[in-house]
Amino acid sequence: MATSTETAARPGAHELAPALPRDSALDERGRLQIGGCDAIELAREHGTPAYVVAEEDLRALARAYVRAGRETAGHEHFDVVFAAKAFPCTAALALFAREGLWCDVASGGELHLALNAGFVPERIVLHGNAKSLAELSMALERGVGLIAIDNFDEISRLQGLVGDRVQNVLVRVTPDVRGDTHDHISTGQADSKFGFGMDEAGEAIARIEQVPGLRLAGLHAHIGSQLLELDPFRREVAELARLGSFEVWDLGGGVGVRYVSDQPEPPSTAAYVQALVDAAGEHGMGPGSGARLLVEPGRSLTANAGVTLYTVESVKQNVSRWVAVDGGMSDNLRPMLYDARYEAHVADRLGGSTPCVLAGKHCESGDVIVREALLDDPRAGDVIVTPATGAYGYAMSSNYNGVTRPPVIFCRDGHARVVVRRETFADLTSRDVS
Repeated sequence: MATSTETAARPGAHELAPALPRDSALDERGRLQIGGCDAIELAREHGTPAYVVAEEDLRALARAYVRAGRETAGHEHFDVVFAAKAFPCTAALALFAREGLWCDVASGGELHLALNAGFVPERIVLHGNAKSLAELSMALERGVGLIAIDNFDEISRLQGLVGDRVQNVLVRVTPDVRGDTHDHISTGQADSKFGFGMDEAGEAIARIEQVPGLRLAGLHAHIGSQLLELDPFRREVAELARLGSFEVWDLGGGVGVRYVSDQPEPPSTAAYVQALVDAAGEHGMGPGSGARLLVEPGRSLTANAGVTLYTVESVKQNVSRWVAVDGGMSDNLRPMLYDARYEAHVADRLGGSTPCVLAGKHCESGDVIVREALLDDPRAGDVIVTPATGAYGYAMSSNYNGVTRPPVIFCRDGHARVVVRRETFADLTSRDVS
């Protein structure tokens, strides 16, 4: 039995794997705990795959963002807008609504989810490059706070829909600022499907100002996701400032997070927010200016709060050692979409030195979750944990190969609660009409 000295010297789960939730630990047996709940027991009780979320991490990250803007950086009109696309789970949305955050939605469905979770309409921002008439009508009828206008067709559509209302709008600008990220999640370059280029933004502003019922509140930009350097955000602010003085500056999101231990250290929340507020101050949008600054974190609020649990179904050796689990691209599509890197651990033997390919169960050779995993002698029946799946796993999940989507389990103070149940086979046919 380990002595108290040996127990105290044991490295914590977050120390062994920095991408794990802050509220994670190893017990005296070396088993992973998330929010005080044993990962192996969670797998046994709720089955796998399963999305497991450290609830206190979500709350702490939301508060850290608000504190960084209003207290540390001192901007009295700083608001945090959760990008619902990252984790459109009602329990998470409701938690963020209770913490006083705003919500950014990109479809009528996300708008429905945000309202259902308790966000007041005035604290919702509607985005999207191809908003339908139905989505615009829904936003107007529900009284959303801001609509980010993406194109000239949208101005015309809103002109025909707004009636005798007064709707606050933003102009989405593509500032021709690109960060170092994958092409599929880069949005600030000149050749983008999103927003108005700098050469068209002035015309968009002028046209909106001529439409009765549309009130131009300010500008919006989002330059990309998983950015690990702060300079692109500073350049974004400088480019937007060239277009004039406005009441609202929505600077988007995009700051990166820790996915694997050997990646560059992401900026802290405080450093990221301070960089934005300092840049805003250099261009007349800082503390005391009366301007409202909005930031739209998604991934950085949820990714590291969540993990996915799998069960190993088989291990085989050919050129590589293939460890096949009971999930894959139906619960985490990011590795297949843009070569996103993850790491993996055996839940009761974190660390390891056995090179493995962690593969999913789907009928695709590309269904690989971790191409270069280092595991501790994996074998059938082991529970595997992949950290940093709290963003865009649940959101992009599918029923490929007729696989049912996993549950979402919130863990806090040793108590686990299912906030989204696992789908059943009956769910697969529940929408059939013939």
